[in-house]
Amino acid sequence: MFPDRNAARIVLIVDDVPDNLSVLHDALDESGYIVLVATNGESALQRAAQALPDIVLLDAMMPGMDGFEVARRLRAHPDTAHIPIIFMTGLTETEHVISAFGAGGVDYVTKPIRAQEVLARMAVHMRSARQAIQATQARNALDAFGHATMAIHVDDAGGAVRAVWQTPLARDLVQRYFGAEANGTLPAAMHDWLRSEAPVAAQGREPRTLAVERDERQLVLALQQRTGDDDLLIVMREVSDAAVVQALVQTLKLTLREAEVLYWVAKGKTNRDIGDILGSSPATVKKHLERVYVKLGVETRTAAAGIAMARIK
Repeated sequence: MFPDRNAARIVLIVDDVPDNLSVLHDALDESGYIVLVATNGESALQRAAQALPDIVLLDAMMPGMDGFEVARRLRAHPDTAHIPIIFMTGLTETEHVISAFGAGGVDYVTKPIRAQEVLARMAVHMRSARQAIQATQARNALDAFGHATMAIHVDDAGGAVRAVWQTPLARDLVQRYFGAEANGTLPAAMHDWLRSEAPVAAQGREPRTLAVERDERQLVLALQQRTGDDDLLIVMREVSDAAVVQALVQTLKLTLREAEVLYWVAKGKTNRDIGDILGSSPATVKKHLERVYVKLGVETRTAAAGIAMARIK
């Protein structure tokens, strides 16, 4: 049975000689932390996975699995990747410091351990970790509503475009619609669109959306306001023909068949094409379209299509 995470912050200390850290253990306990101890790499990974501590104090040099390997494995697992790791080491050579950060550590302290220094550094890193988790949760919350998000940065000097972060749904949609690998590289179509529209968004004007069709579904990408880091935000939503038709029914007060006809008009189809799609004659399609003109207050096919596109985008 592990402690209630709402009661206190949990610290996992990993050292093959825990008695050497008794002063640190006592200082953490007196400061209100719940302290867990592991004496080797395997038990450290097990305890971290079960308790999900708020921070890990990790001895770098241990027999068997050393601290560097423990850190790499914690970083590789989605459940523990966010946990800040502070290395504790008697080694101050540059190569060991580099190894600590390379393995995923956020900081290191040297032995003999000074408890107050460790407490101060812990507070900083746990605060940063909480802010990062909250930001990720806010981004991923949009996924639940079908609005995937991606932040992009445009190099004002060279015009280069790169993805800063993206939610899991955004990554999935980009892969499905563009056939892109999940390596952070933007597909050519997205890159070209952003090169064209990012300056428009930066000037406070409304940029064009990008629509990509796949089977009977469509992915619509829109540029939004800049984030707190001065990056642009892409909001993606996936729509189907049926969903768009229903939206036209609701927003334009059309019948279902009128909305279907208008939808395919907006797609550039002729009356004959629409008749084939809907199983009607071109003459019947024309009659539906005439009623659409009356309801929308327009006289031409182009004007009706323009109103539909404004609702679809």
